[in-house]
Amino acid sequence: MEGKIIGVGFQKTGTSSLREALKVMDYKVKDCCPRALIPILKGNYNKVLRILKNFDALEDTPWYMIYKELDELIPGSKFILTIRDEESWYKSVNRHIGDLRSPEHEWIYGKGKGLPKDDKANTIKIYNNHNKEVIEYFKDRPNDLLVIDFTKGDKWDKLCAFLEKDVPQTPFPHYNKGKSKVKKGFDLKQSFRMNRKQFKNYCKIKYIDFMGYW
Repeated sequence: MEGKIIGVGFQKTGTSSLREALKVMDYKVKDCCPRALIPILKGNYNKVLRILKNFDALEDTPWYMIYKELDELIPGSKFILTIRDEESWYKSVNRHIGDLRSPEHEWIYGKGKGLPKDDKANTIKIYNNHNKEVIEYFKDRPNDLLVIDFTKGDKWDKLCAFLEKDVPQTPFPHYNKGKSKVKKGFDLKQSFRMNRKQFKNYCKIKYIDFMGYW
């Protein structure tokens, strides 16, 4: 499998902006992929690679958690670590996850600690440790890792120089900048979708528990 562009930054660090920027540069991007979790937990990386075979780049959950495995399985890849200030990141990820427990977040933040609102210290610790470990892992390979902070003005120049691409003649896509959810009273359909998702996630967590995949 040819080398890919692999986003190794946690969700809510500008991963959506990275995705849209890569699309502008004609990369085919695979983003969040819940169905990859169980193959990853089982160590079935042949299935993981089948999921990725038609994509040039990947970002978001679960890919940043398996960057070491992907580095070995897909030689010649380039890695992009998106970061932001830990406090602003925590507020964003806490708002994003809210009360929706999921097997992916239980895997990332620890069993029983998948809701950031329940343990801020643990959430920030996991985030900071991940960023440090990525930087340490690539310390002798500076050409393979780009650390980028879109909140501090990093845009096309830094990204395109790393990827050896021409700068597109279009504004950089700050995809989620300034967006916020506005509640407009009770929404029956939204409530039904949320309850259904909660139930599906609960069943998946129980299945993983039963099978001992953690």
